[in-house]
Amino acid sequence: MHIGKKILVFIAGFCLPAVVIVSYCLGCWYDHRVELLRQDSANRELANIQQQFQIDVDRLTFLTNIYALPLSQLDEEQLKKLESSWHDSSMSANLSWYILRQGELHTFFPNAHPFSSDKLQEIASAIINANKPSVAGAYLIGEQTYVITAVASAPNESVLLVRQLTNNDLLEYAQALLVTKVTMSHSNAVTASVEGVHSDTIEIPSLLKDKPVYLQVQFSEGPFQEVKFKLDWVSLGFILFGVFIVGLGYIWLRSGLLKPFKNLMRQLALVDPMSSVYQPVTSEGNEELELLASRVNSLLARIYQQKERAKITLESIAEAVILTDVDAKVIYMNPRAESLLDVASCYVLDQSLASLLKAGDQLNQAVFTCIRLGESSPQVEKIKLLTASPRIMERSISNLRNHDKEIVGTVVVLRDITQEELLKHQLQKRANFDSITGLLNRQAFDEQLPQFAASAKTIAVCYLDLEQFKLINDSCGHTAGDRMLAMVAKAMQACLGPQELLARLGGDEFGLVICNRSALSVAQLLKQMIAQVSLQVLNDKNCNYKVGLSIGVAFGRAPYIDAQELLKDADIACIAAKAKGANQIHFYDDKDKELTYQRNAPKWAVRIAQAIEENELILYYQPIRGLGSGPQRQRMEILLRIQEPCGRILAPAQFIAAAERFKLMPDIDKEVIRKAFLWLSLHPVLWPDHCISINLSGNSLGAEGMVEYIAQQQHIFDIPSQCICFEITETTAIQNRNRGMEMLKQLRKLGFSFALDDFGFSFALDDFGSGFASYGYLRELPVDYVKIDGCFIKNLAVNAKDYAIVKSIQDVCRVMGIETVAEFVENQDIIDRLLSIGINYAQGYAIGRPQPLANYREQYEMRLAQRA
Repeated sequence: MHIGKKILVFIAGFCLPAVVIVSYCLGCWYDHRVELLRQDSANRELANIQQQFQIDVDRLTFLTNIYALPLSQLDEEQLKKLESSWHDSSMSANLSWYILRQGELHTFFPNAHPFSSDKLQEIASAIINANKPSVAGAYLIGEQTYVITAVASAPNESVLLVRQLTNNDLLEYAQALLVTKVTMSHSNAVTASVEGVHSDTIEIPSLLKDKPVYLQVQFSEGPFQEVKFKLDWVSLGFILFGVFIVGLGYIWLRSGLLKPFKNLMRQLALVDPMSSVYQPVTSEGNEELELLASRVNSLLARIYQQKERAKITLESIAEAVILTDVDAKVIYMNPRAESLLDVASCYVLDQSLASLLKAGDQLNQAVFTCIRLGESSPQVEKIKLLTASPRIMERSISNLRNHDKEIVGTVVVLRDITQEELLKHQLQKRANFDSITGLLNRQAFDEQLPQFAASAKTIAVCYLDLEQFKLINDSCGHTAGDRMLAMVAKAMQACLGPQELLARLGGDEFGLVICNRSALSVAQLLKQMIAQVSLQVLNDKNCNYKVGLSIGVAFGRAPYIDAQELLKDADIACIAAKAKGANQIHFYDDKDKELTYQRNAPKWAVRIAQAIEENELILYYQPIRGLGSGPQRQRMEILLRIQEPCGRILAPAQFIAAAERFKLMPDIDKEVIRKAFLWLSLHPVLWPDHCISINLSGNSLGAEGMVEYIAQQQHIFDIPSQCICFEITETTAIQNRNRGMEMLKQLRKLGFSFALDDFGFSFALDDFGSGFASYGYLRELPVDYVKIDGCFIKNLAVNAKDYAIVKSIQDVCRVMGIETVAEFVENQDIIDRLLSIGINYAQGYAIGRPQPLANYREQYEMRLAQRA
């Protein structure tokens, strides 16, 4: 319904009835207020009549009290005189006197006697039964009404005054003009109201208690009827005038509001949001409508702007955009989609999306599924677009919703990712394959190794290391080395089948996995690979180079296959193979202690670092006894142990090799030096005749800052340097000759002494006695002691060769002024032979076993006490 009709309906259906209803309600309210006024006036008048009647009774009672006693004392002669004068007075017309004696009621003036004998008797009984000094009340005989008062004048005697009331007398009790009639009755029933007349009753005092008396009062409603509301011509004129005013208001609304609004609605009906031309709407005559038109124009401008922006965006983006309806029919294509599909959008409208992209019915099903599920996020998938040149596209399907959030179609976005996929494939290839050999790299090998292990009953993990490859890199350069790597990889790959996995792990190291073969078959295959690798010859600058191959193998059987652990075992086995020589194969055996130590070296390295940090390194000592006569310093060698949290003591063989492999010996040596210096500083009583030997590893000999650290610790603990002797091995001295010589000279300046440990002959006999052979470099090293290797001492008592070697060492050292110490002295026969040779000191189980350094002071004092 139009707004004009709604306003007309509002006026006719609401405003006019409202005027009539309001007028009627006002009239009813006014009539109600008039009725309330009438009732209030009537109630006040009734109270007044009752009050006036009571005043009249009180007056009669007062008059009776005045005349009662005099009248009762008059004799007959006096009564006759009084009677003539009473009849002459005006009061005799409605007043009568009576006397009650001995239960009999008699009149004073017989001529004024209005009652019959029975009435007299009834009145007398009422007075006697009242048994009061005075009695007053109304008495009714037919329509005659009386007011009777009685006052006791003497015992059993009362004087009565009777007044007859006429209707006029009763009407005089009323003061207002509303009362039209007052009557007396024994009944309290209200007379039925007639038009213009209303009745009510008042109870008044009655002489007879069993017969109540009521005054019937009639009221006239004439004055109130005159002021009540009546629909007359004046009232009707006012109502018609109100209707006329409402009609004028409607005409004003129609001209000032409805016509401009209708004009605005006509313009809005012609607005097309999809139109390419923006046409604003206009409105006049009303500020609100002008504001509405302005807001509509602003909204239309924003819609047009958004539409143009969306159009430009769709036409400018590099992705192909296709809009479909809920039936997967094409309704729009942007220029990029037209170019990609080589078709104009006008030819494909209402065409199925699947037929447009030639992607089969599954594309339509994807659209229907997206619509059915009401997905809010795009559904992305890769598809292959069969155009003139096949392309890989990333297809995205999103639901298109209207303003009511209802799905009205979909947006399909196609992004060409052909180049991205090609680049990704190339990057993946680079990430997984070695660029030099074309084999898998370390990362890809680690990822595929568990897959091979999961499906194999037996697996052999091999670690391959090229021999003499560094020579090619150093001599010919890395380019030539890369060529050799490619040749070797190709030769190894030619020996393998599809069940083997070969990869370059880094540098000149390769990894190989062989599944479901016996150990013999694996060995044969590896020997074949070694042979093929040996045949590879690299010619560079008229020089031919070959490489060898060292292989470590670790076997595993299902279901206990841990591929990564097998690779570690193979690495350890490869180290053992390299130790055998070139082109060797070594199978890992977990019963081989040396291999076990090598395998557990990383764990031990971590454990050593933790022990140093948590102060778990413990010092032991082994005594060194002098064999010569005369006073000698008490010597002992400081040994190292690690204490587990459970209290178990670990021997050095379990962790020293790992510490040397991972270059932790300098830290261990520093901690041993600190602890030894600390212990010595706590026992100054031992300084005059004791000397402790501390081992320095090859990594510590010449290490940066080691000399400064030793000097700093000596300064901190303030101990004499003659109490300290540092031991270095023969092999260490040879390998670090220059650095070792410099460090020994610096420590020599600080007053420390040195011992050359594990001294013996080298295995090379060429140029014996010169260069760095044992006697040759012994002449140059500033050592104070030489510890003879235990391999010459163990069989000294039964082996003449060992005896001759030890004696020659002793003779040379004596000439050089160097004292000798024999290790591994395990029995008295060896001690006797050492004494005959002239060895200065002996160390071994025959002298004393290693013991905690913390217990040395106690044991030393016990020995002194025993000697004393």
